Amino acid sequence: MSLESCPHARRAASSCTGNRAHPLVNTWFIPLVLTALSFAMLSPTARLTSQAAPASADGAATVVRPGDTVRITVWRKPEFSGDFIVTAEGTLTHPLYRHVVVTAVPLATVESRLNEVLKQYEANPQFVVEPLLRVAVGGEARTPNLYSLRPETSVGEAVALAGGASDRGRTDRVILIREGRRTLIDLRGAEIPAATPIRSGDRLVIERATSTMRDIIGPTVVILGSIAAIANVVLYHR
Repeated sequence: MSLESCPHARRAASSCTGNRAHPLVNTWFIPLVLTALSFAMLSPTARLTSQAAPASADGAATVVRPGDTVRITVWRKPEFSGDFIVTAEGTLTHPLYRHVVVTAVPLATVESRLNEVLKQYEANPQFVVEPLLRVAVGGEARTPNLYSLRPETSVGEAVALAGGASDRGRTDRVILIREGRRTLIDLRGAEIPAATPIRSGDRLVIERATSTMRDIIGPTVVILGSIAAIANVVLYHR
């Protein structure tokens, strides 16, 4: 377009380009878009791997923690039976058991301590002790919640008890958070981590299925397009 045909001939020649972006915008906008898209499309697995540590699958003895529940069933003694929350002091919320410490010790030790208490009321007490461990199942679970589960419950079973993954959930990407460590578990196959027994304080997070166009490219282009438009206006009025 010539200066004579431009309705704003007295302006700088660069202003006769209509809606064309300022050359400086073209200089940095394209590399910025490519850099942002490259970062956004990094594999989630790669980002998680740097933080993940394998879940322990050893046969460590069951240990209850404050907030867990201990189910005690005493034969023909309903007043001594029930589900009792473990207090912050490590004892049970029952007048008879309030001095019995049940945390940080194996289940066999808990049974021995309860036996000593019950022997004060019966020569040969018959009872059963069953710990119920707190496990949080969230993310894209159908019924996210804090559950009290038996120690033999596996990670896969815990997810199933929460209704499994929602329509947007990924059963091949379930994150187990245990003692600050993150482990990625695929529940679709018969993997050992999926059969790992739960522990008190475990968190299971079902990841959401992503669409590259909907969740990454689309929002990125919109944001960067807005930035470019603002930058073009600022440079145009300089």
